[in-house]
Amino acid sequence: MDLLFLGTSSGTPTRARNVSGLGLLEDSGKGWYLIDCGEATQHQLLRTPLTLHGLRAIFITHVHGDHCYGLPGLLASAGMSGRQQPLDIIAPAVIEGWVRATLEMSQSWLPYELNFHATESLDYWSNQQMRVEATALSHRVPSWGYTFTETRPDPRLNTDKLDLDGVPRGPLWGELMHGNDVEHDGRLLRSKDYVLLTRTPRRIVIGGDNDRPELLRDACQNAHILVHEATYTQSISDAGKADFGHSTAAQVAAFAESVQVPHLVLTHFSARYQSTPNRGLSIEDIRVEAGNHYSGQLVLAEDLMRLSLDKTARLKRVERCVPAATETDDVSRTDNKREI
Repeated sequence: MDLLFLGTSSGTPTRARNVSGLGLLEDSGKGWYLIDCGEATQHQLLRTPLTLHGLRAIFITHVHGDHCYGLPGLLASAGMSGRQQPLDIIAPAVIEGWVRATLEMSQSWLPYELNFHATESLDYWSNQQMRVEATALSHRVPSWGYTFTETRPDPRLNTDKLDLDGVPRGPLWGELMHGNDVEHDGRLLRSKDYVLLTRTPRRIVIGGDNDRPELLRDACQNAHILVHEATYTQSISDAGKADFGHSTAAQVAAFAESVQVPHLVLTHFSARYQSTPNRGLSIEDIRVEAGNHYSGQLVLAEDLMRLSLDKTARLKRVERCVPAATETDDVSRTDNKREI
C-alpha cells in the first residue's frame, strides 16, 4: 500500500505545496483511492503515474474548499478522458447536490455513473481490496477521518475444505480465490469461507481537519500509519494566532505516542511555515515539536512524496512519482527516533 501526497498545504496553496489531496494505491495493478480533492488536484495528478481510469473511489473529509473545490473539474476530466466505469464518492451528504448542480450548470455530462454515499450514515464502504470506515472528528464544520484496512492480505485457498465440500477443481476455485461468490449444485459458495488470509491486514488512518486527535483512538487500534493534519506549532496556538478547529504538531504527536501507532505522517501545514529554516516560521519547527513528543517513525509530508508500506509494515520512501518497482530507501536511524 502506497501513499502519494498531491497537496499538503492548509487553506491556500504555496509555491511548493498544493491544497489537500492524497492518493492511496493498491499493491497490484493501477487501482487507487483519492482522499480529498482540493483545487488543482487533477493538475497534480499529471505529475504522477496515477490515472483517472484506475480511480476506485473518492473520499471527502469535509466541505471546506481546500478539500473539495477540485472535485467537479476532476470528474469532468475523467469523463473527457473516456472513463465509463461507475465511480463511488464517499462524502458529506451536501457534496452530492453541489457536485450535480455544478456539472449540470456547466453542461458537463458524464459518460459514467456517480454513486454517492453520505458519510453521515456510512456503516462502512468496501470492495474486494479495501474496507473503509469513517470516524467523526472535531472541526468548524462536520469532518471525518477514514480508516483503510486491507480485506484480503495474501489470500490462499483452503483446499482441504474445498475437497471436503465437494467443490471440483477448476474455474470455481479461481473465482473463489479472486473473492467472488459462486453457485454450485444449487449452493452459494462464499469466497470468505474458502480463503485463508496469511498475514495481518495493513491499516492506515487518514484524518480530516480535526482539533481533537483523541477522537481517532479506536480507529488507531492496530493501525500501522496515522496521517493527520499539523496545521500549526503550539507556540502559534498559544499566542492566539491559530484558527480554531485544527491540531498542533505537539497535540498530534502526543496522541500518536499514547496509542503507539508506529508511523506518523503529518500534513496540512499552514502557508506561514516555509521550507527554508532560519527565515521566520519553518517546516522544521513542526518537525522538531513533533519529535519532542513522539518516538516512532515521523514523516513530514511533501507534495508528490510517495511512501510505501510493505507487507511487513515497514515504511519506505519511494522516489517521487515513479512506479513502485523503483528502488526505495529504507528508513532507519541509530537513535530511538526515526524519521523520513
